[in-house]
Amino acid sequence: MAATSAKECHRMRIGIIGAGQIGGTLTRRLTALGHDVRVANSRTPDTLADLAGETGATAVLNTEAADGAELVIVSIPQKNVVDLPAGILDGAVEGAPVIETNNYYPQQRDGLIAAIEDGQTESGWVQEHLGVPVFKAFNGIWWKNLLEKGLPAGSDARIALPVSGDDVENKKIVFDLIDQLGFDPVDTGSIDDSWRQQPGTPVYGKDYGREDTITALAEATTDRTDEWRAAK
Repeated sequence: MAATSAKECHRMRIGIIGAGQIGGTLTRRLTALGHDVRVANSRTPDTLADLAGETGATAVLNTEAADGAELVIVSIPQKNVVDLPAGILDGAVEGAPVIETNNYYPQQRDGLIAAIEDGQTESGWVQEHLGVPVFKAFNGIWWKNLLEKGLPAGSDARIALPVSGDDVENKKIVFDLIDQLGFDPVDTGSIDDSWRQQPGTPVYGKDYGREDTITALAEATTDRTDEWRAAK
């Protein structure tokens, strides 16, 4: 299991909607840190019995994952965001930060989403559909590295993870969580700046340290490359 920050973790109640590679990995990592995790997928809780048994997380319906949560993570395919039940986050503690880990894969999975093709940021689109502010994080790291490559703060080989979002105080909570997981958080800016960490940008899919991550974010452009546009 990956090493974490030596700092003592404040135990939080965390809701995770989505139990795929990133959602499942975060369930494993966050329960190992002592957080109280409720996890859901698009089906019934019994389909997550193995994950719950392995980690001690509580498997619930997706409409229940956010209930009482101090932080929520949404980690589902981009195209499926529109299918989430209305008010799915209403049960969270008021003002709880919401992290979304999604990427728009038009050719590979999601099909055409016109607003994103026309220049809206992927996270801005998610935020609009969820109806609450979000933070973009964990979208560019391979799940296995998220599981295994966390290191204590100050380690030379510590991977840095970009974070976009508008709420300064809640961003501190997200940064702290990333640090607990063994990674260096790097501020990308607002959700309007989150294009700097989308697929096809210099930082996406890289395991850079802090300085190289900052450089890569600065080198990003708003041009969406052909691989990450809907096929014509």
